[in-house]
Amino acid sequence: MTQPTLFIPHGGGPCFFMDPTDPDRPHSDPMWQPMQDYLANLIAGLPERPRAILLVSGHWEEAAFTVHSGDRPPLFFDYYGFPPHTYDLRWDAPGAPDLAHRAAALLRDAGFATGEETARGWDHGVFIPMKVALPDADIPLAQLSLRHDLDPAAHIAAGRALAPLRDEGVLIVGSGMSFHNLRAYGDPRVEEPSRLFDEWLTQAATAAAPERAALLARWVDAPFARFSHPREDHLIPLMVAAGASGAPGRHDYGELVLSSAISGYSFA
Repeated sequence: MTQPTLFIPHGGGPCFFMDPTDPDRPHSDPMWQPMQDYLANLIAGLPERPRAILLVSGHWEEAAFTVHSGDRPPLFFDYYGFPPHTYDLRWDAPGAPDLAHRAAALLRDAGFATGEETARGWDHGVFIPMKVALPDADIPLAQLSLRHDLDPAAHIAAGRALAPLRDEGVLIVGSGMSFHNLRAYGDPRVEEPSRLFDEWLTQAATAAAPERAALLARWVDAPFARFSHPREDHLIPLMVAAGASGAPGRHDYGELVLSSAISGYSFA
């Protein structure tokens, strides 16, 4: 059965694991609870359990697309200023070297220079949402980097190249945030511009594939685009997820978090 693709919000740092008395179980502040609930139901909402996951995080960029092909990646705690226990979190899922090699081959066949590496750990754009979605860490995962130029059309095309994986039982996940302006979070004045950008993004994501690709490639023309993403690293994972599908997207999650409209999408 063909797996969908997903674009998910990964929250703020280790936001779902801030309780030092029970650090391995998610205990969210009420503000983060709806997002936690959404992530916790990701796998149950799929047509069938995936055999593996290919995840693109907004926290890994390389000059060329690069896959992590290790079999037991460590965790890379790339957040700062949080309680000590959040640097001892565990998420011990196996890597997916065969999937990493297959993804790299598909990208190369599509004309993309693609690297492979085994040293880098999974960043918090991987292990924080996956620790909520897969607490048993029992589905192999391979991580794919963004390309450092953050070219939206190139990332849409990369998603298109990776689409055959969906028929091989692989769930393709883009992990980022649909609004990512760290200086603006929590300011009540952010609500209206973030809502306007979110409305545009949802219209684009749920459009037919050719229109969606054209709109997302020109996301900078959206209302309050650069306010919503001063740098687009957390938006570009959406391009990969959308590019891997020829069907209109679906708006699966939407909440106001830190005065900002945040959304998640799936693509059949």
